[in-house]
Amino acid sequence: MKRRKFIMLLGGAAAWPVVARAQQSEGMRRIGVLLNVAEGDSVGQGRLSAFVQRLNEVGWTEGHNVRLYVRWGAGDDELYRRYATELVALPPDVIVAVTSGVVAALQRATRTVPIVFAGVIDPVGGGFVRSLARPRSNSTGFALFEYAISAKWLELLKEISPTVTRVAVLRDTATSGIGQLRQSRR
Repeated sequence: MKRRKFIMLLGGAAAWPVVARAQQSEGMRRIGVLLNVAEGDSVGQGRLSAFVQRLNEVGWTEGHNVRLYVRWGAGDDELYRRYATELVALPPDVIVAVTSGVVAALQRATRTVPIVFAGVIDPVGGGFVRSLARPRSNSTGFALFEYAISAKWLELLKEISPTVTRVAVLRDTATSGIGQLRQSRR
């Protein structure tokens, strides 16, 4: 009898890694991260480390219950497009995006995978969401600043230099939409 129990125990123990792997892959979440800087950028590395640290603090550990797929766009629109397509094909449960150019590339690549963005100047004017309160798309996130502050910048300029009568506003249509410009005209 002891021998039979031992064989059963051994056979059961041999199956543990298979069972553990199956359970682990079922619970494993996949997060794509597309950053706008080069991999060697210290600020980008710091932000990624802070993100991973916060994930750990709330119970998500790399290799245990979450898998991160990180891509570094290095400010290159072609890399954004290529990495957006690559990340969507994995497929992740969610993609974290930094800046407007990255979000634009991701939205061209998918309308179904959830995108959470940060560092976007004008998400409404850029067409990424319908409104900040109700995005109504697969994207949501945090604007770099409330773009209504643009009007305050002009007020501050007038206080600093009351004789200024004309101001030129330069904007990149890829990174800032009409909402910011509209606020500047007030």
